[in-house]
Amino acid sequence: MLTDAQLAIVKSTVPLLESGGEALTTHFYKMLMRDYPQVHPLFNRAHQASGDQPRALANGVLMYARHIDRLEALGPLAAQIINKHVAVQVMPEHYPMVGDCLLRAIREVLGAEIATDAVIDAWGAAYGQLADILIGAEKQQYDAKANAPGGWRGARNFIVARKVAESDEITSFYFRPQDGGALLDFDPGQYIGLRIVIDGEEQRRQYSLSAPLNVPGEPPQYRISVKREAGGKVSRHLHDEVQEGSVVELFPPSGNFSLAAGDKPLVLISGGVGITPMLTMLNAALQSGRAVHFIHAARDGGVHAFREHVDALAERHPQLRRFFCYERTRAGDRQPDATGMINRELLQRWMPAGADVDAYFVGPKPFMKAIKRYLREIGVPEAQSRYEFFGPAAALD
Repeated sequence: MLTDAQLAIVKSTVPLLESGGEALTTHFYKMLMRDYPQVHPLFNRAHQASGDQPRALANGVLMYARHIDRLEALGPLAAQIINKHVAVQVMPEHYPMVGDCLLRAIREVLGAEIATDAVIDAWGAAYGQLADILIGAEKQQYDAKANAPGGWRGARNFIVARKVAESDEITSFYFRPQDGGALLDFDPGQYIGLRIVIDGEEQRRQYSLSAPLNVPGEPPQYRISVKREAGGKVSRHLHDEVQEGSVVELFPPSGNFSLAAGDKPLVLISGGVGITPMLTMLNAALQSGRAVHFIHAARDGGVHAFREHVDALAERHPQLRRFFCYERTRAGDRQPDATGMINRELLQRWMPAGADVDAYFVGPKPFMKAIKRYLREIGVPEAQSRYEFFGPAAALD
């Protein structure tokens, strides 16, 4: 339990750590990766190299410290962290390792004169409180997933039943349980965790589920649709090495970015491989009879996945209107509804009349920054504008 004195110390040192945020993340990650190699699989090396993951973790800790006396102000951040942790199977034993490196990094960043024993003790108590909150919430999720119909705990072996190229750079993988057992259902928009060993090194990733669990004429199965990234160690391995019949380990579905119930017009906006979670949302919305405006941006027709699928849904469901925008068109491409980049005028033209809609959007960070700004300018209420990041959570504003 934090004392009033420790609470005051933590809040007073937050601005100092924020001003040295880059140094904090650099020291922290260097020590964590060096001293605790057992946590390596929990971190995406590409996100570490770009600085996104260290910044996201530091931002999460500092946000917690800034609002330590009113944790409700954290909003959805806590749920995002918990779901990311559950997806890669963060365990209670990992928290002391992170805490040790965090406290040492604070000492290095602030220096011994400022980071006195009292300051380190206060931050230790604050981190311990945060760890207890997260461990408790994650245990509830692990237990719930293990006890639900078709659920399991930890990794489970799945066979790649099918591997299908969806575009020049996106391939779908269909997974069925090796044990032949039932499968845990998931909410539209959620992702699944994957554990794989490449060159003797364990890797863990999360991929959005891109099709419903139960499709007419098919056995229950999970589908992910993966973009081949030029520097993506796991995505390249999946595309090049994983074949039909291969066995991979999956963790149970997770994620707090999912389609909420409602009857407002639904606007689904995606860029590139961001289309994947939108497909399960689209399917669920159409089953309920909800009006949907589906807007997708791609570089060109060659990388546009699932166009035929969405077109077929639009033919069967009159409440679905779909719009495609290509950055450029190539010879032989089917014509999109617009070329260039989506701007506010184009988005407003393709959206329902009025701003009282539920909007969901996913894509590259610059794309999402623009969409978030356009929706705000159009007048969509902030609470009705929802988004998800691939990788570490970050701020769009």
